[in-house]
Amino acid sequence: MKFDDILIHLGEFGYYQIRLYLLLCIPAITTGCYMMGLVFYMAPPEHRCKLPMYPNDTYNIQSSYHGDLINTTIPLSSSDLHTYDQCHLYSNHDNTSGRERSLIECDQWVYDRTTFYETFTSKENLVCEDTMKTSHAQMIFYFGVLVGDLGFGMFIGRKKTFAITAVILFLSGLGTAWAPEYYSFVLLQFIDGAAVHGIFMICCVLGVELVGPTKRVWAGIPIHIFFAIGLVYLAGSAYLFRNWFYVQLTVAIPLCFTSLIGDIFINRRFIPESPRWLISQGRFEEAEKILYKVAQVNKKVLPERIVDEKTIDENAKDERLWHLFTSQFPANTATIFLLDRMGRKKLHCLCMFVSGFACLGTIFPVLFGGDELRPLTLTLAVIGKFGAAAAFGVVYQFSLELYPTVVRNGGMGASSCVARFGGMAAPYVAKLGDLVTGKFGQALPLVIFGACSVSAGLLALALPETLGRKLPDTIKEAETFSKRDDKGLEYKINKPKLPSFNFISDKGTMNPAFIGENSR
Repeated sequence: MKFDDILIHLGEFGYYQIRLYLLLCIPAITTGCYMMGLVFYMAPPEHRCKLPMYPNDTYNIQSSYHGDLINTTIPLSSSDLHTYDQCHLYSNHDNTSGRERSLIECDQWVYDRTTFYETFTSKENLVCEDTMKTSHAQMIFYFGVLVGDLGFGMFIGRKKTFAITAVILFLSGLGTAWAPEYYSFVLLQFIDGAAVHGIFMICCVLGVELVGPTKRVWAGIPIHIFFAIGLVYLAGSAYLFRNWFYVQLTVAIPLCFTSLIGDIFINRRFIPESPRWLISQGRFEEAEKILYKVAQVNKKVLPERIVDEKTIDENAKDERLWHLFTSQFPANTATIFLLDRMGRKKLHCLCMFVSGFACLGTIFPVLFGGDELRPLTLTLAVIGKFGAAAAFGVVYQFSLELYPTVVRNGGMGASSCVARFGGMAAPYVAKLGDLVTGKFGQALPLVIFGACSVSAGLLALALPETLGRKLPDTIKEAETFSKRDDKGLEYKINKPKLPSFNFISDKGTMNPAFIGENSR
């Protein structure tokens, strides 16, 4: 008996599966907190250089004397976004001579505590020359997420991985709050990223694997609602405490329930190992015990010896992770060579068209062909996947260059959130093939997916091209981005490679983010 047939006999989404699924959704709250936590921890508050010989200096003006001292020591910012120059002070505090005063870099800062009393950025002074370290920390965290996605759950099973990642996340989360300096902080962030997404992926997999084929749509969406609850919890904690240390503790300490108390009293009793995984490993008796327990809770009756080597495809043991990557890498590699030749807009449109028309093209062999046209269907599917993977890479680059500096992080985060709506809607669209009968029902999901892809490609043509353009820094610049002669935003690509250090001039310091973005 195939495994999905067993689930139909068990009850596709009975009491046992519902109870299990709700327990697995709880860690998703923590995942939401950790995935967006660095937005608060690494936020750079408004700041300026600390006044020399003024030990009690604060960002806010304390008195008229303090205000006069700031005005004679700290130059005003050349940017409309800031009041003061954030990285320099005058070498000579006396401006009565009328001579132009030189600027020097500072190594101490004071911060505006209106929004946050302290972030990790202000604690470690990750500003000016060290400002890129905040981006490095986020990159390392998401690299940890990648490692967690690939590494956890491949060899030791779902349940053991769940317990291990929960304990690791609890310990690394507490350690992050007491990280003494930047490098230990980013190391712990890497561990946090690997563990938090490792446990999230395990919860997603475990939650779906015991649900029957016609009910899986109900097991794929709610966990993302719990993820959103985590975001609300994080925002509330940040608003209440306004200190990254206490926010981190409010995120990490509740994990004590999940990792220690929960594992001892709840997880071991109510969260089983995945029967699918056990069967794929040839551990049939263990899988049967779990399935009989599910049947008992759901008040169903199963025959004896329901699991054998035919329950899951005999080729399952030969499947390996790297088999998934036979058509991903070529798409992303191709975009590397085409981005600077075709431009972002045209290439993204082309990729979306390839994906969309390939999806639409599968309608004909699916509806009017038989087994003899399966190679054509497979070919179109691979082409569609190629286009989608390439478009995914292009749109990230395109979006980074379209969003202005002031909202780039938030804009990219918002774009990622919008992408989740597509993931949430996809199971319902696919389900239309079962709800709508006849050939029209078979074609309807393909029409919707293909039309959405083609429409997205057409809509991309309305966006300004970013090839050979400076990154916009303000929202106003982004709004006028399509005007190629606006404020000198256009520049030639074939400029000499910019060095990775700051240039000092009488106008201040060049933006290190601009240098880093354009010297890659």
